[in-house]
Amino acid sequence: MADVNLTINGMAISVPAGTSILDAAAAAGVFIPTLCHDRENPGFGACRLCVVEVKGARNLPASCVTEAVGGMVVETGSPAVVEARRTILELLLANHPADCLTCEKNGDCRLQDYAYRYDVREPGFKGEKHDYPVDDTNPYISRDMNKCILCGKCVRTCAAVEGRAVLDFAYRGFNTKVAPAMDVPLAESDCVYCARCVAVCPVGALAYKNLAGRGRAWEIEKKPVTCTFCEAGCTFDLNIKTGRVVGVTAAAPGAGRPLCLKGRLGLELLYTDRPAQPQLKKDGQFVEVSWAEALGLDAVIEKIKALEK
Repeated sequence: MADVNLTINGMAISVPAGTSILDAAAAAGVFIPTLCHDRENPGFGACRLCVVEVKGARNLPASCVTEAVGGMVVETGSPAVVEARRTILELLLANHPADCLTCEKNGDCRLQDYAYRYDVREPGFKGEKHDYPVDDTNPYISRDMNKCILCGKCVRTCAAVEGRAVLDFAYRGFNTKVAPAMDVPLAESDCVYCARCVAVCPVGALAYKNLAGRGRAWEIEKKPVTCTFCEAGCTFDLNIKTGRVVGVTAAAPGAGRPLCLKGRLGLELLYTDRPAQPQLKKDGQFVEVSWAEALGLDAVIEKIKALEK
């Protein structure tokens, strides 16, 4: 594939044809903030935080969905770009809870990071705020839609697994939210709790229930580990605090995201000192079960016994 030559912040850059401005800038070591962009599911362009200034263009295009072309001159930090990003952040914060002090995502929140980077201290707009009840119905994932910024990353990563697509956008306008079909609680949906959605959420809308209160982001060291319970080879992170594994989480955006809950439960059993008791849904209710049953070992043993007969 032929290369195209362009200029980003005064630097001459050559990238393969079809490369987005965002990827071209990343290849040159130039930072552009993103909230909705996902390397595995690119081309969404919803949050607009990645806007840049292109010489001769009538507006500020979103770099994640704009293809780099030959002769293009791009500025990623011009006054117009910075003003646009500040306005976008102010609009997001106008509907966002200001509970950073107690939020589990504090220290690992992209919205918080960008507000600090662009000196957005308070919302520039006043308006109605959401008051959704926290969905705490399933034993593994907590959903607080008051913190959701509608980036759509959870929707897309769930749909990327064949046969899933548990989440989607519901309602319209100010009432738009991410929800399972018929807006039922997560525990009543077809969710398998693989936590792909939690891994990609840039804010505190999705969180691991078993890690609540276990430590702040800056206290946790993450060590990658590959699940060996099947041939998929999903990647997880051991969350280590003061030398002890306090939990296992789905890997951050990238290859090897989890496909099921079994791997994470199995790794918790293997690595943590006191793993949470697993739960399975039976007759519409979550009940505590043995690790053998949660991991499907009982069924495997029964099949082996049947073969021996």
